[in-house]
Amino acid sequence: MKIIKNQKINETVYIETLENGMKIIVIPKKNTKKKYVIWSTKFGSIDNNFIDPTTNKEIKVPDGVAHYLEHKMFENENGVDSLYKMMALGLDANAYTTNDHTAYLFGCTDNFYEGLDELMDFVQHPYFTDENVEKERGIIGQEIGRYDDEPGWKLYVNAMDCLYKNNPIKLDIAGTVESIAKITKEVLYSCYNTFYHPTNMVMCISGNFEAEKIIEEVKNRLLPREKMEEIKRIYPIEPKGINKKEKEANMGINMPMFMIGYKDELEEDKVKEDLAIQIIFNSLLGKSSKVYQELYNEGLLQTSLDSSYEYSKTYAHALIAGESTNPKKVYEKIKETIANEEISKEDFERSKKKIYGDLVSEYNDVENIGRMYLSDAIKDVNSMEYIDKIDDISIEYVNEILRKLFKENESIISIVK
Repeated sequence: MKIIKNQKINETVYIETLENGMKIIVIPKKNTKKKYVIWSTKFGSIDNNFIDPTTNKEIKVPDGVAHYLEHKMFENENGVDSLYKMMALGLDANAYTTNDHTAYLFGCTDNFYEGLDELMDFVQHPYFTDENVEKERGIIGQEIGRYDDEPGWKLYVNAMDCLYKNNPIKLDIAGTVESIAKITKEVLYSCYNTFYHPTNMVMCISGNFEAEKIIEEVKNRLLPREKMEEIKRIYPIEPKGINKKEKEANMGINMPMFMIGYKDELEEDKVKEDLAIQIIFNSLLGKSSKVYQELYNEGLLQTSLDSSYEYSKTYAHALIAGESTNPKKVYEKIKETIANEEISKEDFERSKKKIYGDLVSEYNDVENIGRMYLSDAIKDVNSMEYIDKIDDISIEYVNEILRKLFKENESIISIVK
């Protein structure tokens, strides 16, 4: 077992990789009654082309399979839906699919082990029939329609289309009505057998647990399976540079929305770069920044800007989003600010302290801890790295990232009017 202690924040993380290849991460929190578990497979919407490990043949599946599979995993041969069964136990249970993983989770104060029994039972016992797969098609089709009518989602999907030419992050996580029409029980079983193997899975547990005991409880509920080789995924070659400068959509909203994006390369230490970009955003675009005050006073912004840095093994980009009566004017102002300013020593120190405080506060909630460690583990990152590396961030490095990433010819804007 790997034990990682951080004296700065007085936290300890236990990481065990089992013989079958599954990774279990335990973050004990002694002074809480809350318990949280999240179990994930490294199978998301971008994983639609891979080599079948049993036949060694290339497989191309319809878009939206990971999300479809998530929906069907709760189905049981006895007709009982596992999600409803967990909710009947008083658990806050859910599941979700992202670009790079699918997760099943619950939080509770009581009935944790009953919930763990159910979680580990249904995730290890898929039950797909022609009838129940067909039944789900209409439900997911309606969900796709709701996503299409969601301005925030349209804004994001269009931004990805601007940033990337071939990368499957452009695809809608749920697929399309046309693509899900091609999903069969055979497709679902093929993807399940490939991706829902312990070697491709991570479980994070946080709460008042003793690491060794809870890991044994998990091992006792795992079906025996041999460790397998890493899955060979096939991704299209993504050229350098953006796909298109801008994209607009018209929807029934009161105030236009915008999302500015900057495409990044994949070579950097992403934890360190993520921290640097947070400092840049806080310093140059935060509520106390000069450009924000100017845009606010001109009536171009009514709320704060939302900024983030997203990265995985296959993509990386920085995003800035907000609402404005004149998105393109805001875009030009932000580009001008980023191109012509550097981070001052005062802003650097202030932003660094704020981000450190935000990182520490994540450890106050078992759900935040679980999700944080899970999403980082999918990217082969240990969340403690953020705490450890923030002291190593220099103002020179931050300004170097500012000049490297935020180039005008690498920027895009998505607008929903």
